[in-house]
Amino acid sequence: MGPALKPLVIVGNGEIAEMACEYFTYDSDRDVAAFAIGADYIKASALHDRPVVPLDELASTYPPDLYDAFVAIGDGQLNRLRRRHVEGCKAMGYGLASYVSSKAFVWRNVEIGENCFILEHNVLQPFTTIGDNVTLWSGNHVGHRSVIEEDVFMSSHVVVSGFCRIGARSFLGVNAALAHQVQVAADNFIAMGAVITASTEPDSIYQGNPAERRGLSAKRFCRVRD
Repeated sequence: MGPALKPLVIVGNGEIAEMACEYFTYDSDRDVAAFAIGADYIKASALHDRPVVPLDELASTYPPDLYDAFVAIGDGQLNRLRRRHVEGCKAMGYGLASYVSSKAFVWRNVEIGENCFILEHNVLQPFTTIGDNVTLWSGNHVGHRSVIEEDVFMSSHVVVSGFCRIGARSFLGVNAALAHQVQVAADNFIAMGAVITASTEPDSIYQGNPAERRGLSAKRFCRVRD
């Protein structure tokens, strides 16, 4: 039996942060000690009976040698908001936890990075790789040998066939589907229900069945600030 895992500080105080608290508390070996967010975004001093502290006071109140962090923020600016907080936590010295639901199917040789949030009924087949800071909401299928690069947000009931690759910072909407060996480029916004039958171009929006590329930049659409 290994050493006890450190308790967690959840970075965020919105719906995803509350969901993360629920999942970590009732379906993991982690205790959630507190929430942290920028002082301007604090709406109350406590959330789910845990203190909410300003980010600039986090390291002094919950030092990184005693606590790990989990950044529970959505897909804003094509996942860049979450990435910025991940980098901020790492700069302060925090280790970053990942959550994988006990009700997910994860084959023995699947690789999963840090600060991942993998909810119930995801299927991760053999030899798949999930990069850092990836969110897989409930009920997705990731086929064999597929790779999801860092900073991706995948909504529910997305089907990724075998030998696919999803580029960094992309968003995939509910019920999207990828054909075998499709390469989704970086900074893609794949709309709800889109069927991707061929590899895509970077910084693009795809919609429809079969999906077509729209003329608008995905980064502009999502108001990205690099």
